[in-house]
Amino acid sequence: MAETLHDILPGDFAEGRFIGRVHTPAGPCVVAIRGGVLFDLTCEVSSVSGAIVRRAFDGGERIGAIEDGLPEGWSLLSPIDLQCIKASGVTFALSALERVIEERARGDAARAAEIRGQLEDKVGSGIRSVVPGSPEAMQLKDALIAEGMWSQYLEVAIGPDAEIFSKSPVLSSVGAGQEIGVRSDSSWNNPEPEVVLVCDAHGEVVGAALGNDVNLRDFEGRSALLLSKAKDNTASCAIGPFIRLFDQSFGIDDVRNAVVELTIEGSEGYRLEGTNEMAQISRDPLDLVAQCLSEHHYPDGFVLFCGTLFAPTQDRDEQGAGFTHKIGDRVTIASQRIGRLTNTVTTSRDAPAWTMGIGAFVRNLASRGLVDTI
Repeated sequence: MAETLHDILPGDFAEGRFIGRVHTPAGPCVVAIRGGVLFDLTCEVSSVSGAIVRRAFDGGERIGAIEDGLPEGWSLLSPIDLQCIKASGVTFALSALERVIEERARGDAARAAEIRGQLEDKVGSGIRSVVPGSPEAMQLKDALIAEGMWSQYLEVAIGPDAEIFSKSPVLSSVGAGQEIGVRSDSSWNNPEPEVVLVCDAHGEVVGAALGNDVNLRDFEGRSALLLSKAKDNTASCAIGPFIRLFDQSFGIDDVRNAVVELTIEGSEGYRLEGTNEMAQISRDPLDLVAQCLSEHHYPDGFVLFCGTLFAPTQDRDEQGAGFTHKIGDRVTIASQRIGRLTNTVTTSRDAPAWTMGIGAFVRNLASRGLVDTI
């Protein structure tokens, strides 16, 4: 049964303000939710990035109450469009250890359990207690080097510089209810439930959404230089369901304290549950934004995945083999103040082709007389 707008919005949606995108027979449209009512903003601002630049979140044509759902022929898209899609990695101690395990196992899931035990014995408690870039972190780094335990992943976990990478091309992310893809030649992979910060061109955070930064552990484990193949594939980036805008009812402290819940339901009856607690993040979200902005320019703004605490080790098929996706898995990511993002797993090879790039997007708006409102 398809989820309704009421299902995917947070329980206090009537108090919040949201912005997102929908697909209509005419093309993509920008919508807003205020006071529990859906509005079409497209005639006033035809891109979400433009709405953020101009803070054009009010106005629009009233569509109806949330309880009425979307009009016939409309469906949700990812709530971002022209923004660059960036991600930060290894921002939680547990995920740092898992990246080291991938590296040492060379992408072999069967070796992971033994290596996990060895690493946790030596660095588990220490890495959880230090502030990245602090003198204590540098002392831990020296100790790990002396033990022959150093890794490039520990460098970004406890060193001064965060891992920031480009996750996916502009306009390539998928939204709530759409299929999400893993490479057909990957045998060890997992979802990564995360909070996604939405920023303007100056790095000011204007809101937050949920995201699935799908990861191929076998590819990245063989070599960090395969990060692009591990992360950037068709339908491998999900964001949604809407952007909850910062206002008096919701702000950065709600992000800092967010609990992101993950549920995976396999067609064979398999079920996995996990939690990503933002309070355990090693770097403050605003520090991650500052490091992403750095000496860069994002004229249409950017979004930033904050990283995840979740690293699934629960066995699925074989003892000691851990978790990996199967086709048809239903992945639900939920947070009380942001909403619920649900996607079904397919392969990137078989996922619906991504056809509306920047050129097609602009041509569609031009055909509707909306280019000047981007």
